[in-house]
Amino acid sequence: MVNVLFCGNSGVFDGFLTCALSLMKRTESKEPFAFYIFTMSLPRLSERYTALTDDEIALFESVIKRYNPENTVKVTDVSDLYEQEFAYCPNEGAYCSPYTLIRLLADLVDGIPDKVLYLDADVLFNRDVHLLYDIDVTGYEYAAARDHYGKYLINPHYINAGVLLFNIAEMKKRNTFLKARNELRKKKLTFADQSALIRSTTKKLLLPQRYNDQKFLHKHTIVRHFSKRLFWLPYPHTENIKQWQVEKVHKIFHYHQFDDILNEYQEIKAQAGLQ
Repeated sequence: MVNVLFCGNSGVFDGFLTCALSLMKRTESKEPFAFYIFTMSLPRLSERYTALTDDEIALFESVIKRYNPENTVKVTDVSDLYEQEFAYCPNEGAYCSPYTLIRLLADLVDGIPDKVLYLDADVLFNRDVHLLYDIDVTGYEYAAARDHYGKYLINPHYINAGVLLFNIAEMKKRNTFLKARNELRKKKLTFADQSALIRSTTKKLLLPQRYNDQKFLHKHTIVRHFSKRLFWLPYPHTENIKQWQVEKVHKIFHYHQFDDILNEYQEIKAQAGLQ
């Protein structure tokens, strides 16, 4: 079983769907996937902060079971846990959204396995998941690749928290999640949950950039992370292009390696009347 954790709401459902398709399409083995999704509603901060709907969950489940009837999805509404742990903390206005914080609740949710691959919604797999998932993290809290920009601007070992191979048992043993939550409650941090996690880590396994490539797509890239990136032309600027923005993926990145995934995604959305 390959255990995968997503965190977010309806606003990134397209990311969950495309990422799951990439996992299933790029993985050769017939081993089933167990998807865990943390979601929540937080209307006191924004009317846009709504949990995944029953229809979205049903659609996601139907898609993954087309590939393997043994694939499963378990959705946990962590709204109450979030309010208990993070309500009115200095990092509620995180650089992305409060949904970036909820992965740090993994030790408080029942049924999360000892080894789980956390993925941001804006990633696609270019190669087999087992190249990442089968890495031995015994004795480490997690495995992660360096942040493309942070390794130059902050610290050579500064990691990007968008792809994390969690050793949940070790993190519970070392109280990593608890320490990270405490950090978030103390003061405003530049990158919120990512900064808190890094500060709270005792021992991590650093992976090559191909396990979380935030800028380029090479043949050896295992995970392409569609995070905000810097473009130099026609003038220096940043853009935050996500994989479900198919036209931009083609026009700006000139990527067609993911067309089988993105074409199926568009067909699924059209059939569900969600275009």
